[in-house]
Amino acid sequence: MKAKISDINGKEKGTIELPKYFESDIREDIVAKVIESRKRQQPYSPSPVAGKQHSAKGLIVHARHVWRSGYGRGQSRVPRKIFSRKGSQFNWAAAEVPNARGGMRAHPPKITQFLNELKINKKELKIAFASAVAATASEKYIAKKYSTIEKIDKKAPFVISSEITKLKTKQILAELKAVLGNLYDVSIKEKSIRAGRGKLRGRKYKANAGMILVLGNGEKLKTKLFEVKQAKELNVTDLANGGLGRVTVYTEKAIKDLGEKEKWTWNQ
Repeated sequence: MKAKISDINGKEKGTIELPKYFESDIREDIVAKVIESRKRQQPYSPSPVAGKQHSAKGLIVHARHVWRSGYGRGQSRVPRKIFSRKGSQFNWAAAEVPNARGGMRAHPPKITQFLNELKINKKELKIAFASAVAATASEKYIAKKYSTIEKIDKKAPFVISSEITKLKTKQILAELKAVLGNLYDVSIKEKSIRAGRGKLRGRKYKANAGMILVLGNGEKLKTKLFEVKQAKELNVTDLANGGLGRVTVYTEKAIKDLGEKEKWTWNQ
């Protein structure tokens, strides 16, 4: 399978032989399994001693003639702490339990519920990665992921000259616009203020994922307009999180390095 290479002006420069990754069968089930196993949520929970840092004394006993008894007081049987006493008379208040002031939370989140222990076989990982790469060259999956675009006017996969790493931001955007056609509108990251209560809850801004530019090993490009990854760091989550068919642009060197990675991976 071959793909066209675009130069820094967006014009066809030649063709390149693609690795067998791009011809792989796309296994959506295995990709979904791998994505699920890679999910991770920041664990959080209250302190183990929260609500217990006091001198509250056990449950109140309701028996007669017992020291520290709550007999005849009409008190609930909950832990209480003593503020003052006179003989066997106590001035105390409920503590520790969830229904008391300053008490612990009723059912707080626990660290164990955030631990993801799903495991994936090595062969399944290889199949999932090959499927994710193949989907970046499939018009069917790209159109499905970006359903707001009626008809894609450029053919995937998108391969550009490695000279892109030497260009300035304005020139890079002009080249991408020529290469991607109407996919350009969904390829650049856009940040906006969230509408709703989420603004008050630590998630004021929201942004689309944008495209991913895959560079060859050793190539570098710094930008906030889209995601940039080297071929050796590329994984299933980069290409298929949120659905197969993410807009992906490869450099010439990235294609060659993916070919080397393929030989090494499948010989394991």
